[in-house]
Amino acid sequence: MTLFSGQEWVFQQDSVPAHKVKTTQEWLWMNLLAFISAENWLLGSADLKTLDNKLWAVLEDMLCQKRHYSLESMRRPLVKAVVENAQETEHAAIAEWPGNLKTCFEA
Repeated sequence: MTLFSGQEWVFQQDSVPAHKVKTTQEWLWMNLLAFISAENWLLGSADLKTLDNKLWAVLEDMLCQKRHYSLESMRRPLVKAVVENAQETEHAAIAEWPGNLKTCFEA
């Protein structure tokens, strides 16, 4: 499988309990070339959650451009924002991640 135009990459996970269980960690070791295991992950490091932070910031900005009075009025623009911006936002966040990781290691 080719991802990210053939560039090297490391799988990053968050600290959600389901991601930390033994079976998930074993599957990752067996199926991924490189990933940061749960035991080596810096918990709560916003610097290393660039995808979460960037994606949610973009979605929040788009969603809060007008007042919503129902869940349905929120759902439509949220779905549209994901469709229109997710890939661009993901690529930007991925490009920032190595620098953020280096900063964390240096700190």
